Amino acid sequence: MTDRRFFLKAVGAAGGLLLQVALPAARARDAAPGADWEANAVVRIATDGKVHLIMPYVEMGQGTYTSIPMLIAEELEVDLKDVVLEHAGADDKRYMNPALGFQVTGGSTTIRAAWMPMRQAGAAARMLLVQAAAQQWQVAPSSCRAEHGAVLHPASGRKLSYGALAASAAKLPLPAADAIVLKPAQEFRLIGKAARRLDTPGKLNGSAQFGIDVQLPGMKVAALAITPVFGGRLAGLDEAAALKVRGVRQVVRLDDCAAVVADNYGAAQKGLALLALRWDDGAHANVNSADIVADMVRAANAGSAKVRADGNPEQAFAGAARVLEATYELPFLAHAPMEPMNCTVYVQADRCDVWTGTQVITRARAVAAKVTGLPEEKVQVHNHLLGGGFGRRLEIDGVERAVRIAQQVSFPVKVIWSREEDIQHDMYRPYFYDRVRAGLDAQGMPVAWSHHLTGSSVLGRFLPPAFNNGFDPETVDGAEAPPYALPAIKIDYTRHEPGQIPTAFWRGVGPSHNVFVVESFIDELAAAAKADPLQYRLALLKHNPRAEHVLKLAAEKAGWQGAQHGNVGRGLSVQFAFGTYTAMVVDAQLVDGEVRVSRVVCAVDCGVVVNPDTIKAQIEGGVIFGISGALYGDITFKNGRVEQSNFHDYRVLRMHEAPVIETHIVASNEAPGGIGEPGTSGLMPALANAVHAFSGQRIRKLPIATALQPTLQEQHA
Repeated sequence: MTDRRFFLKAVGAAGGLLLQVALPAARARDAAPGADWEANAVVRIATDGKVHLIMPYVEMGQGTYTSIPMLIAEELEVDLKDVVLEHAGADDKRYMNPALGFQVTGGSTTIRAAWMPMRQAGAAARMLLVQAAAQQWQVAPSSCRAEHGAVLHPASGRKLSYGALAASAAKLPLPAADAIVLKPAQEFRLIGKAARRLDTPGKLNGSAQFGIDVQLPGMKVAALAITPVFGGRLAGLDEAAALKVRGVRQVVRLDDCAAVVADNYGAAQKGLALLALRWDDGAHANVNSADIVADMVRAANAGSAKVRADGNPEQAFAGAARVLEATYELPFLAHAPMEPMNCTVYVQADRCDVWTGTQVITRARAVAAKVTGLPEEKVQVHNHLLGGGFGRRLEIDGVERAVRIAQQVSFPVKVIWSREEDIQHDMYRPYFYDRVRAGLDAQGMPVAWSHHLTGSSVLGRFLPPAFNNGFDPETVDGAEAPPYALPAIKIDYTRHEPGQIPTAFWRGVGPSHNVFVVESFIDELAAAAKADPLQYRLALLKHNPRAEHVLKLAAEKAGWQGAQHGNVGRGLSVQFAFGTYTAMVVDAQLVDGEVRVSRVVCAVDCGVVVNPDTIKAQIEGGVIFGISGALYGDITFKNGRVEQSNFHDYRVLRMHEAPVIETHIVASNEAPGGIGEPGTSGLMPALANAVHAFSGQRIRKLPIATALQPTLQEQHA
């Protein structure tokens, strides 16, 4: 049995009950006898009965600040409105995400990581409070029950609030880990029921604080310009012209960046426009997109690392009745969150304070300490709500740059990236060049499958120990283990980093490109076999009942009768990613020379559902994000510079273009899966397959709008 010291700890705190929670990975790290006990999350029950939860995860629109409190409130028997949230400070050990090994929000892991520990914490607190009441009344704990933030003794009609019991509960010994009684699912009041999000009121009335909302006494605002070529340097500027602008206080120079500090952002932008910046573009001044792809093709032909080889693929290919192959290319993609990059910093002689919204708060603290030379305990990061992340705020380049600027001023400074800087100096979803091959039998069913990926390893940079034997699990996720029965399979990977172009996680990460390739090529195989795309997939999913079920459900709800319905093309996808099974049917057609998505039907099996409203919202958000990326997303380079600069040429879906989205949730008792990203990775191939259905053109290179343009021009002519 696990030592309960590594699970919970209860102490008195200002007359209340403080319950500290150690998540499983922390127990594995802190196994030394007699070591100081560290918690990953803290639940505090105050004397007023309010439950304060220090959140080890961040809220960036995914509903975390509602779903996790639901877990605590369910087991603790309090109303959701009585849970008060506090942002956690920076502490990898205390607030570690056990799924990823440090304090981070990402990878659709939050609910998966919190599901059991948070419920156990709530249940343990409930048991302590019931025991405290029973002792006071001198009755058996079994004769009492917890309800709506109080303990009741039905036989006598007595009742005590949690606030009145918290101090005495803190003095009781904790229940052993194996004695903690969780509520059975049939008794859930909150879990599985739609709940209004706790962060909505603040976002409606303006009280919610995002990083860009920070206001401090004496604070100034900085606008910045970064070298337009990655790896370039600042060569010169006209400081005097900028300083003539009313409100401009200072011009700051860095090696690859200039910033104008002013009383307000408008003045800072005006000053920046007058700097007459001159750049030394460096070695990458002549790099174009075609050069980047050509380098990638050469790398793909030079060698690879074996990820998987089962079933003697080469022999299976040799005996196949027919072999099909295709090459797929997926572009660089920007994140473009609604809230552009920003960070406020105040550097003083003996401390540094950082105000921002980040998915990796301890890494933000570490880079601030490194830049300033201060010990980490002298750096405090004040985290905020995130106005979108999608993986961009897993990176700390914005924090580092802001700290370097703040070092040169004597007051707090808020550094704001313009939309142009945000897009042209993003860290992009990698470009991928994939070759796939399938051997088919006489009936057109696959007997051999080969998939060779070439592209950047984001995880290899972000978490180097995860890169082993020439690959990492994130890059090949969705390719290494397709959901289908494939008798012989070979997966290879070539790591190729595109020069100075920085790459990063993008919503859907590995599956965002791998599921596109797999599901697009499966559609090609179905066409070669002259089979219905749905029936072809179902024949390959007999061994995979959960995947088979979501595909059948999506097809049934969509009224699937084939890939063509009048002038509407219909496309399918099915995937297992982030611990969740998802299937989609997408309806698309040409409207005024553009692809329009009219309807998306999604079936999702994500295991136990905490808040169904969150599931639907995340699928809808992922679908919209995926449509934007699949139709229009493309970051290209000319003369070393990113060609796109704002939403006029890095297009995202407009409100009037949004389709009807239906989400059908499978009831399940399986462990929770992730939900923030499957909508994006599942949508992109289903849309490409729908485009093929109405146009006859296979989409092997994204974005669709660019790939389809020659066909549209030919039809128009």
